[in-house]
Amino acid sequence: MTRVVFMGTPDFAVPALEALVAQPTLDVVGVVTQPDRPAGRGQTLQAPPVKLVAQAHGLPVIQPASLRKPEAFEALAAWQPDLIVVAAFGQILRQNVLDLPAKGCINVHASLLPRWRGAAPIQAAIRAGDAESGITIMRMDAGLDTGPMLSQFAIRLAPDETGQTLHDRLAELGGHLLVETLPAYLSGALQPQPQPTDEHLITYAGQIKKEEGQIDWSRSAQEIDRLVRAFTPWPGTFTTWNGRLLKIKAGRPMHGHATPGAVVSHPDGLAVGTADGLYLLTLLQLEGKRETDASAFARGYGDFVGSVLG
Repeated sequence: MTRVVFMGTPDFAVPALEALVAQPTLDVVGVVTQPDRPAGRGQTLQAPPVKLVAQAHGLPVIQPASLRKPEAFEALAAWQPDLIVVAAFGQILRQNVLDLPAKGCINVHASLLPRWRGAAPIQAAIRAGDAESGITIMRMDAGLDTGPMLSQFAIRLAPDETGQTLHDRLAELGGHLLVETLPAYLSGALQPQPQPTDEHLITYAGQIKKEEGQIDWSRSAQEIDRLVRAFTPWPGTFTTWNGRLLKIKAGRPMHGHATPGAVVSHPDGLAVGTADGLYLLTLLQLEGKRETDASAFARGYGDFVGSVLG
């Protein structure tokens, strides 16, 4: 049996771990995940989703703050992995880790490489208006998602695709494609192929900062719609109204015209002017309040229509 160590942290990585555990020819000998983090209003420590799944299967788990520490690498090496599988782990692997297993380190990446290398490919694909996304199974090297590829599977993005829906679809696809790919790779029948090197095909999706969610009403309604959908549920999008933070939870682009940022009545509800078209508001949340549909929000705040956001 092939001795496998799995490295992953968030919900995205769970289907890949579950798929590996279910394979009779693979022996998942250990799991590496990020340390427990404080979360929620009470800032209580919460275990990563991968840790919970690993514990449910009785798998040994280590949670090093950094694999650079000698004791962390020693714990990893003690498992004597033939293969390391990585899915949204959250740490860069140094060369000593990449060289540890004889079969190398395999990554489940949520894009069609070389498009959207980096930390946030799901949001990047929606924000850019890509027609498709997918999963790439690749053998890792020292670069940022630059390693040779083993397999890819593409899916079409729905017109109303959000960061959450695409995340969930790609997470499941990643688990399936991983276990479909591994037998041929482990037997030597499938050899990694270099990624295309054409510069116009290579794009990067860096870490998302919360301030990127601020809506610029001088952009087009289509661009704003893609941003809102891409950043659902995290980090979310927002504007300001009467000096207060107003989260834009959902909406859609519409034909029409109004001054950018101006809230206007529309036959379908409430809309905001943009540089090109209107953005129809459907779900809002004023800071300190619960989220509500836009029509109820307008009934509660009579001065909303006619105001200017941002």
